[in-house]
Amino acid sequence: MRAGRRSGRTRLRDRVAASDPGLLRLIAGLRTVGAIALALAVLAPFGVDVSLLVAGAMTAMASTFAIREKQRGAQAVTLALGLPVALVSVTLGALLSSRVVAGDLFFVVLIFCAVYGRRFGDRGTALGLIGFQVYFVSLFVGATVAELPGLCAAVTVAVACSAVVRFGIVPATPAGVLQRLRQAFRARLAQLIQAQTDLLDAGADDIDKALEDVRDGTARLHETALMIQSRLEEGTPDAPTARLVQRRIADAEIAAERLGLLLLSARSAERADTLTLHLPGAPAPSVARLPGPDEATALLRRDLGALRALVLVPPAQARGTALSQLRNRLLGYRDEENLPAATPAVQDVFRGVGEAARAVMGLRIALDGPEDESDDSPATARSREEMDAEDAAIDAEESTPEEEPTGLQRPTTRAAVQVTVGSSLAIVGGELLSAQRWYWAVLACWIVFLNTASTGEILVKGYRRVLGTLFGVVAGIALAGLVGNRTWLAFALVMLFIFAMFYTAPLSYTLMSFFVTAMLGLLYTLLHTYSMSVLLLRVEETALGAACGIVAAALVLPVRTDRRTNELLVTVLERLADVTEGAVDQLSGGPAADLLDRARDLDQALGDLRAATQPLTHPITPLRTRRDTARYVVALLETCAYHARSLAATAELLPAHPSIAADPRLRGAVRRTVRNIGAIAARVADEDARTEAETGPSIASLLQPDAEGTPRYGRITGRVLRHLERLDEAVVGLARPLRVPVTAPRR
Repeated sequence: MRAGRRSGRTRLRDRVAASDPGLLRLIAGLRTVGAIALALAVLAPFGVDVSLLVAGAMTAMASTFAIREKQRGAQAVTLALGLPVALVSVTLGALLSSRVVAGDLFFVVLIFCAVYGRRFGDRGTALGLIGFQVYFVSLFVGATVAELPGLCAAVTVAVACSAVVRFGIVPATPAGVLQRLRQAFRARLAQLIQAQTDLLDAGADDIDKALEDVRDGTARLHETALMIQSRLEEGTPDAPTARLVQRRIADAEIAAERLGLLLLSARSAERADTLTLHLPGAPAPSVARLPGPDEATALLRRDLGALRALVLVPPAQARGTALSQLRNRLLGYRDEENLPAATPAVQDVFRGVGEAARAVMGLRIALDGPEDESDDSPATARSREEMDAEDAAIDAEESTPEEEPTGLQRPTTRAAVQVTVGSSLAIVGGELLSAQRWYWAVLACWIVFLNTASTGEILVKGYRRVLGTLFGVVAGIALAGLVGNRTWLAFALVMLFIFAMFYTAPLSYTLMSFFVTAMLGLLYTLLHTYSMSVLLLRVEETALGAACGIVAAALVLPVRTDRRTNELLVTVLERLADVTEGAVDQLSGGPAADLLDRARDLDQALGDLRAATQPLTHPITPLRTRRDTARYVVALLETCAYHARSLAATAELLPAHPSIAADPRLRGAVRRTVRNIGAIAARVADEDARTEAETGPSIASLLQPDAEGTPRYGRITGRVLRHLERLDEAVVGLARPLRVPVTAPRR
């Protein structure tokens, strides 16, 4: 019974870890609510006015969510600097409360400085947020000079409570966050393997859903891998350790994705395209029961379950020989041991299981330390020797920083000018709507510019803000009637909504806006200023602020969505060519390069492009053809990135791997693909560029034997060629939707 309960707790922990990698959303919500609750607990015994309680709560919230540094020392410095910024902001808010014109002018200058401060990194962004939010708090509670001492005390208490909660009650170290992200990666890897098992068993009616689950699982695993990569520098003791973890995470991700593709190919009547795993809504290929004897299918189902157990079982429970026997059996497939009598496609799936088991073993060693080797089979011992040689060859290299634009071309400067113009319009329009609540329009304008970089992104964010506000008003009306004059019940609901706001923010901006507006309805109840007209005015001011932001983004130094996506697309293509050419050069015998870092740069550029295309792929867009094209292009790029990552991972093994040798013939085979990537990039950057993509013989046919009778290529070179061929096909497929002419080679 104890074992059963422990298993249940483990399953629950894995589900939570997979749904919230690193528990980042949970920590953000708990910290914010904890800071607010502590501030209220400190202020309430002094019998302060409700307006000061609200000011303290909102300042605690602002000073908690504004901090974005990962290192605790940097967080402490930023929070310490945030206190004087907050005190100056609230003081000026109270002093200028009776001077309308001066107050409005200062607010505009403050907004410009807060946004411009983003160029100075996380600290500049945090101090700008604190200054803006605390000034907004002074407007919200109607701060006056007479109340200034109490307000300064409340602000000081709020910042101190934020520090206590951050560093004492809900601490989070970079190493701890990275450890939780590792657990999330394991949990999501296990979920992907389970989805692949369901794909194995899915009937004709369920195949589309099973394939969609595999797509979602693959995307979620990749998202977690990127989160881990972004925190390796702070969360590991040294650069070699960071590169080791990065390599093992990349190996596991690639092996899992390849296993899904092999499984889909084995069930398909024809060769499955890698694009099928990356294009949302793509129909599943025609499938049939797994060919071959039923025994092979049953064995594969059992081996997928064993692979999932290797992923999930923690080191403390990996006692005895059972887990070692599972691992040894699966790793044997890499050496063609015990392959069942089945079709070549099905045998490839078993080999893929062996490669995935090898990647999982490497992941366990990198994350949990050395394992007991007493029960190793010869295949397992060889795998360990390979990984030991790889680990010994790790060498951290520094990357060269990229040049940044200057002047008005710098994104922070341009955004500061845009927000300033939009906020000025919002102030004028907001005061025409209401002389007391005009600041809501400014807040809406400010928020729609946060984390956006193009007019389309601002338009979508403004629409979501208004939609969430409308639903929040309805909830606020209902809650205000239920709460009545029960102050502490209202505060409890406010904290509940704040937690929900931060927990759902990365998932849905509309949902977050709903919780914000519902919370504000309760705050108005606490301040005894609640009425139906106030909440309706909130909707009007929000719509006005969003409209002002959109107008400013469209007319002042505009960055059109097409322009931004084209710039990001060129960046992705350049990094794709860099990774591909570097990997093949190393596989051909060239010098070692920092391929993992290049692959990470490619993934980050692709993530930026994916986010920038959201306005084009949003369900409300009327341009259906354009939406489908954007989705298709991004899916093709994800397919290209997968094959480029696989090439880079194979090339990283070359310097120390005992069974992989360089093949100089590969260098010539990739030239056409790299030329095509460059031609597409040039055409995207300049529509008038006269470039064209070229098709021709298969990549494999370009490899000429060195001498008569010499084998064309071995197993490793064959795998590299398959990736190169799929990459070449995907690049040519990318040329067509981007309107790059495709020609056959001249004779």
